[in-house]
Amino acid sequence: MKNYTVNVLLVEDEESNAKLIRLALAEGDNSVFRVQWVKRISVALQCLLRCQNIPAKRFDVILLDLTLPDAEGPEAFIPLFEAAPEALILVLSNSANEDTARVLVKKGAYDYLGKQFVNCHWLPRALRYVAERKQAENVLLDSEAALFDANERAQITLNSIGDAVVATDMMGVVTYMNLMAETMTGWHQDEAIGRPLAEVFCIVDGKTRKTAENPVQAAIRENQVVGLTANCVLIRRDGFESVIEDSTAPIHNHQGQVLGAVMVFHDVSASREMALKMTHLAQHDILTGKPNRLLLQERLAQAIVLAKRHHRQVGLLFLDLDYFKYINDSLGHAVGDQLLISVANRLQACARASDTVCRQGGDEFVILLTEIEQPQDAAQVASKVLAAMTRPHIIGAHELQISVSIGISVYPDDGDSVDSIMKNADTAMYHAKSNGRDNYQFFRADMNDCVMQRLLLEGSLRRALKHQEFVLHYQPQFDLKSGVMTGAEALIRWRDPELGLVYPDDFIPTAIESGLILPIGRWVLRQTCIQIGMWLEAGSQPVPVAVNVSMIELTHPLFVTGLAEILMETGLPANYLKLEFTEKVLTPDTEAFHRTLQALIDMGVGLVIDDFGTGHSSLSLLRHYAISALKIDRAFVHDMVTYPDDASIINAVIGIGHSLKQRVVAKGVENQKQLMMLRAQRCDTGQGFLFGRPQDADGFTNLLMHQNDGTSQGKQA
Repeated sequence: MKNYTVNVLLVEDEESNAKLIRLALAEGDNSVFRVQWVKRISVALQCLLRCQNIPAKRFDVILLDLTLPDAEGPEAFIPLFEAAPEALILVLSNSANEDTARVLVKKGAYDYLGKQFVNCHWLPRALRYVAERKQAENVLLDSEAALFDANERAQITLNSIGDAVVATDMMGVVTYMNLMAETMTGWHQDEAIGRPLAEVFCIVDGKTRKTAENPVQAAIRENQVVGLTANCVLIRRDGFESVIEDSTAPIHNHQGQVLGAVMVFHDVSASREMALKMTHLAQHDILTGKPNRLLLQERLAQAIVLAKRHHRQVGLLFLDLDYFKYINDSLGHAVGDQLLISVANRLQACARASDTVCRQGGDEFVILLTEIEQPQDAAQVASKVLAAMTRPHIIGAHELQISVSIGISVYPDDGDSVDSIMKNADTAMYHAKSNGRDNYQFFRADMNDCVMQRLLLEGSLRRALKHQEFVLHYQPQFDLKSGVMTGAEALIRWRDPELGLVYPDDFIPTAIESGLILPIGRWVLRQTCIQIGMWLEAGSQPVPVAVNVSMIELTHPLFVTGLAEILMETGLPANYLKLEFTEKVLTPDTEAFHRTLQALIDMGVGLVIDDFGTGHSSLSLLRHYAISALKIDRAFVHDMVTYPDDASIINAVIGIGHSLKQRVVAKGVENQKQLMMLRAQRCDTGQGFLFGRPQDADGFTNLLMHQNDGTSQGKQA
């Protein structure tokens, strides 16, 4: 062996023998022998101790003479063998102790060598042979250890992974299973090995329940990686089922011949179920469980394809709950959510099994009617929905009434694509809202112009707020007995740079729909309070002024706080301000709404119910709260002279008001006949062109001055 360095510990007490051995090793060919000579076992043990932690100095071979001053025979061998078990001990024997040398070989000595062979030829050869054998043995031991470690690591790895692993031979007989495979199949490895895979690994198609082909057979037959078919179900030994996915590959030897196959599979039941849940969640509304916009678009696209193929029509109903926001704000989101669920269930009851009821989000719903024969079919469903919504919804302790506005578009008349059909139904729905709500409207082409006009108007209103284009006019109210001015109503006007003076009927509905009514209403309240304060400072003896407020304002959670801030900022006494709202505002008969009314009354602000007799007021509310006045709708006043029924209604309203100790105001008084009849029925107050038209602040200031000097325009009263 070339260039191999051998560290030798020579234990020999005879100096001549030691020199001979060192000389023999020094003259040997190819190998380098590094020799350390000691005479005693005790010294040899010290050398071994010093070198045991220095790999380069560890002794490969110990040449041991059996006759030493401090030990002989086994007593010399055993301490060295125990101190350096990795070193090869070569016993140097003579004819006298050759038997002892043989015994020591059996006890662990590597070999023995007669001293007669100690020369430059035999001794190096012997040591070289010994070293080579030792190296070969070490290599073999290292290889075996590495193989064991590799097998152990592989076993630990296979038992630690989350996948099941099964190996078979060419005949499909199980040769190996890891722990996960045992768990998933219900078979212990000791039981499974030697059995056909089909007996241990039972799989069926999840849909047809037919036995599925064993993937091992396919992998061996095709000599390539294969996988299970979709929806494959593994039936465990105890009958438990799980959906699995796998990958099976052939096993080859070093010559590329197929020896068997290995199958790796795992349970996907949970992930498959989660995927189905995620798909459902992605396509359905979480609150109501109804399809959402995404699924609606898919189904509408499918419905259009089928309708085109079968020469049928598709109806789409867009529904928006009227004044849902007010209920949600006043009663809270929990009640609002339950109301949405109740509405969704009613809509489902109105639809066919083949139709789709979808929640778009917020308070918007859609009903998809597949393969209808004529537009009237959609109208029938819409009428059914409107009728269903007339019944109150019982949500906990609340009895809630809510209506819907419905827009209808029909394929192919109103569009031939998903986007156009949905857009046009939405447009028709907004048209239904602008037509008084609680109705349905079919889409018409001219509605798009209305939508554009509404969007333009909304933009103009935002500009008007920013540029202070709104003004207030004030219409007086007079006592019908004394003719004295007792109050006024603040009426908003819009001075548009292009259109001139715009009246509220032309822009307030859009302000309500867009939410701009909140900042506009706050501006009206502040300006009214500022103006009354200016009249007070000027000594004009102003009268209380009523400001119209919408449902969206009165039910806003910050309305009372905002009004209190305005009164504080302007310093106006609250009794100079009245809030006027229609009967419909009283619809949310809720605790939150009651608190709002009571807070306003406690603040000192007067409350006036406008257009009384046209809605469904709760008489208990009128009795419970200190309502300042009831206002009779101008339509009744206009026709009271001609139609006795209207006169009777007015008389009834006056009677209700007086019985509740509330003043009654008649709006729209325009002639003496109306005035005379109102006086005869003991109406308290009148407002209308007969007494005076709405005037700007300057004009109304003059009216107040005339009132103070006794020349009021209310002389007709």
